[in-house]
Order: sequence, then C-alpha cells, then structure tokens
Amino acid sequence: MYKRILNLPLSTSETCFLWGPRQTGKSTLLKTLYPDAKRYDLLMSDQYQRLLLHPGLIREECSAIGLTAENQASPIIVDEVQKIPILLDEIHWLVENRKLRFILCGSSARKVKRGRGNLLGGRAVRYELHPLVYPEIPNFSLLRALNAGLLPRHYQSSNPYKLLQAYVGDYLKEEISAEALTRNIPAFSRFLQIAALTNGELTNYNNIASECGVSAPTVKEYFRILEDTLIGRMLPAFRKRAKRRLIGAPKFFFFDIGIVAHLTRRGKIMPGSELFGRAFEHMIYMELTAHSGYSEENYPIAYWKTASGFEVDFVLGDHEIAVEVKGTDMVTNRHLKGIRAFKEEYQARSYIVVSMDTNPRKTEDGIEILPWQVFLDRLWANEIIKT
Repeated sequence: MYKRILNLPLSTSETCFLWGPRQTGKSTLLKTLYPDAKRYDLLMSDQYQRLLLHPGLIREECSAIGLTAENQASPIIVDEVQKIPILLDEIHWLVENRKLRFILCGSSARKVKRGRGNLLGGRAVRYELHPLVYPEIPNFSLLRALNAGLLPRHYQSSNPYKLLQAYVGDYLKEEISAEALTRNIPAFSRFLQIAALTNGELTNYNNIASECGVSAPTVKEYFRILEDTLIGRMLPAFRKRAKRRLIGAPKFFFFDIGIVAHLTRRGKIMPGSELFGRAFEHMIYMELTAHSGYSEENYPIAYWKTASGFEVDFVLGDHEIAVEVKGTDMVTNRHLKGIRAFKEEYQARSYIVVSMDTNPRKTEDGIEILPWQVFLDRLWANEIIKT
C-alpha cells in the first residue's frame, strides 16, 4: 500500500471531481480515505444498467436513507462517472438542493464534455491523481521505474510486460472503441505507436499523419483524444520574447514511462544508453507535473528551444526556474550549452541540471548540478518552487 500525496477535502463540504488515468489508484485511494462511504461503481454492470435506465434512482436512494448535509459523514462516491453523463444532472440537483457532498471519479472527461454533460456549473473542485511519484515509494528504484513505469501494479510487478500489454489493449477496447471516440481503431493503434516513438520530441502532425496513413487534422484529433482521456499531455514551448529565434511547436509526453516502453518495444533500459536519457527526462517531467498539481501551485511548465538548436528541457513558471536533464554521471561544459544560452537571455532564480552525478555542485556562473535524488527531495520539500 502506497501513501498517496494527493490532498482531498476530507473535512470540508466540497463536492469534487477526481480524474486520473486508469489504474493510477483512484478507487484504492478513496476506499482508504472513506471506507464507509456510499459508493456507486459504474464499472459494475448491474449498477451501470440500472442507473443508465433510471438516473433518478440515485436521488431516490439518497432520500430513502434520509441523507442530509447535517448527517452526511462521508461523501457519496461515484466511480467512472463519465460512463453516464446524464447522472450528473441528478447529482447537480442533490448538491444544489440537498447540499450533499460527492466525489465524482473518472478516467476521462471527454464523453462528458462532448456530450455537453453537466460539470456542476463550477460547483465542483477538480483534482487529478497521477501515477506514483518518488516520495510515495519506499526504497525507490530508478531502473524499475524507467522499465516498468509508475502505475502501482506495474511498478511492483516482477513481470510488468503482460500488465502493460493488457493496459494498452483495455484502453483501446474500453476508452476508444466502446466510447466511440474514433471508428478507425487500426489507424489509431498505429498512431499510438508513432506517438510513443516520438514521445518528448517536437510534434510534427504532417510527419505522423504520413506514417499513420491519415490526415494531419485526424492526427490532431487523435492527440486531443489522448489528452482528454488523460493518456498524455502537450508540453508547450516557452515563447517569451528573446533575441534568439525560438521553436514554437509543442512536445507530447505520455502520462507514464512504462506505456512508452511497451508501445515502442524498446527493450530493457540501462544507464549510459540514449534510451536511458530519454526515459530519465520523461520521469523528471512526470514528477514536475505531479508536483505542480499536488502542491496546488499549478505552475506552468514549458520547454525552450532556439532555431539554432540550444535547448532547455523544462522552464518552470514565468522563467523562474530552468531545468535541464542529463542521463550522464558526470556533467561537463558540453552538457551546459543549452542552459547557458538560456541564462544569457533570461534572468531566472535558479538554473539546474539534474543528472546521475554523485554529489551536488555549482559552477562558477551559478548553475547547480544536482543528483536526481537530491533534486526530487528538494522538489517535494517545496524548495525548488517556493510554495
């Protein structure tokens, strides 16, 4: 059992949405926090069918047990709420008129949004549960994380390959096919592989479209599906005016390293390889996105790249922090060209290179070189981004 960092409103009267990709541990977290809560699990066929046919049952059942704002000890939990968007109308009524508190859990808001479902008119706070992060895992193993990914079942499995295979298959079957997000499942499957091969690189819709045999607008729609179903997110380019001409295309990252490993069939990742460097950068990005949300700072994250090839992996906030990630165990001057170019353009609070170095050090021009463990310890202690 992992102790999760996400801070849900345990003692308030808030209703909230809890979104997160499949198997991040949403249901487990809610059962741990609210073991006695009334619960509707829409993955159970009997629950799904009766509420799909008669959404008003949820209102009638709350009335039958005499549930009121005064006697409600735990929130009512509705799991996979996106499967019956019309149910949100009944929940909205109960929140508005009975002042009842709900936690509405799901893996995709796409069907709700596209079906013009009721998102409770701004009355519900939004939370997101990410895969496991560094401080949640005792005796964290970097190599295990890079090879198996950070979904709880996958990280702790001695043979994560079959779990990853099943995960991708279930995603295609349940999120894509069953929800009719696209009719061309073979093309979308091919797209998933190409998107994984270009994970963390500049997104070129035309090139990907050519590889998949579909149009560029279709590829853009496929990326929107991945974002709406929380399977990945775009990393925007930092565009604040500078002397150098900047690249403006976004990058795309999947939500988990293990999913990329499976889709690309890249084999075991070991230190010193190019694959290690790419996966290591991906993991640091996952930690940053989770910290941005869990800390409730919600600071923007971007990358910076010039037309001449200088690059910084992550720019945090309004260029307060520049973070470069290197998979080497000895950062030298040749690894610092990008961050030094950024330093010439912008006055940041910190310039940091995260690496496999053994000890922290600082260059004469003020660039911190931090072992990855030190960086993550400081990040989660809120010492990198001052909260």
